[in-house]
Amino acid sequence: MERELKASEIHILVLPYPVQGHLNPMLQFSKRLALKGLRVMLLAAMSISESIPDQAGSVKIQRICDGFDGDGKVDSLVYHERFSVVVPQSLREVVARQNCSNCPFNFLVYDSTLPWALDVAHRLGLDAAPFFTQSAVVSALYYHVHRGTLKMPVEGPTVTVPSMPLLAVSDLPSFIHHMDAYPSILRLVVDQFSNIHDANWTFINTFEQLENEVLSWMRSQWPVKTVGPIIPSMYLDKRLEDDRDYGLSLFKPNLDACQTWLDQKQAASVVYVSFGSLASLGEEQMEEISQGLKRSNAHFIWVVRESEQQKLPTNLVEETTDKGLVVNWCNQLQVLAHQAVGCFLTHCGWNSTLEALSLGVPMAAMPQWTDQTTNSKFIADVWKVGLRVKRDESGIVRGEEIALCIREIMEGERGNEIRKNAHRWKELAKEAVDEGGSSNKNIEEFVAELAEVEGDAS
Repeated sequence: MERELKASEIHILVLPYPVQGHLNPMLQFSKRLALKGLRVMLLAAMSISESIPDQAGSVKIQRICDGFDGDGKVDSLVYHERFSVVVPQSLREVVARQNCSNCPFNFLVYDSTLPWALDVAHRLGLDAAPFFTQSAVVSALYYHVHRGTLKMPVEGPTVTVPSMPLLAVSDLPSFIHHMDAYPSILRLVVDQFSNIHDANWTFINTFEQLENEVLSWMRSQWPVKTVGPIIPSMYLDKRLEDDRDYGLSLFKPNLDACQTWLDQKQAASVVYVSFGSLASLGEEQMEEISQGLKRSNAHFIWVVRESEQQKLPTNLVEETTDKGLVVNWCNQLQVLAHQAVGCFLTHCGWNSTLEALSLGVPMAAMPQWTDQTTNSKFIADVWKVGLRVKRDESGIVRGEEIALCIREIMEGERGNEIRKNAHRWKELAKEAVDEGGSSNKNIEEFVAELAEVEGDAS
């Protein structure tokens, strides 16, 4: 007899790619599913197991073999290829073990960069859906390359793409406008769409109001559900009790040092500087950033990973004791949420962009590569929540330009308008994930549809 399953009878398996910018949003999405009553297990690669707890809120975490032990530095493409060879077998073993229990898996949510996971899931008798950790705009651009409607190599100074503003070639993701420099990575991001039409659901970490035009176009091609912004609940709707951080960090944050230092500063007087977990800047660029921070005359927190510390200018820390704090890592959300922070000098990775939008923090956009160039275009010209720093002919952002942007955001007339826009997007982000919001509704609809489908199957 057909019946609809209860939410508590549905068991979801989540497979993220093990880098910080993919782990965090997929774990937060897992928490959102668990909030609806589903059982959720997230798979964590053994190579990062030292950073991973057994439980994150109501989400169980299961370690799986990924072919590496975590010792030594491995090229990212080599790792991805090895991961895609080893993990399918690990996935089959996890599903087989669970099938012997009284609570087998019903569904797999997988990182969109792992399209093979959909085929593996289908062979195991599971339905599955990709989770996109990049913006809708960037996803659509890669899809156009996949479909051939965005011809490669891209010619001309600008490109016209359906549902998007006119884009300069330099606004495109670096894998597209510098295709010869990243052929393997371009193939990887384009292959996200190799079997997209075989999926009945597609999740994307954005929200309706932020990218409504491109989302409407995407829905004409395949089913899309917005579920973002995916950041800890206590910074948005506060419906997940004590959900103040992601729960997974591949780096050890300097929590107390940052918080204590910020507590001593006036409102909107601090520039927070961070270029994410992967970016690597040259010594000349590090020197220019330090000069820009000095010239801005603003207080600053600068996150410089331990592996990058040797590139810092000599005596920077001593010369800026009264103005700045340099740390290896920090709780970015906690810093951005602090009233003392008035500007975020950022590479514009999608997670960082969503965090700043959700907390209403103006951005000085300094993109490095991948999707960051596209995100910075929208930050400055579409959402109008920041300024994009200019590079010189050698590709370096000079200190004078950095200082100019910081001062304009924190003191100038444009800064007032930017802050108003940032506050507006903050409210819209909260609205999207709260009761009755578009992202919350999409998650509820998915749970209801899955309960009905699985109930019919049983």
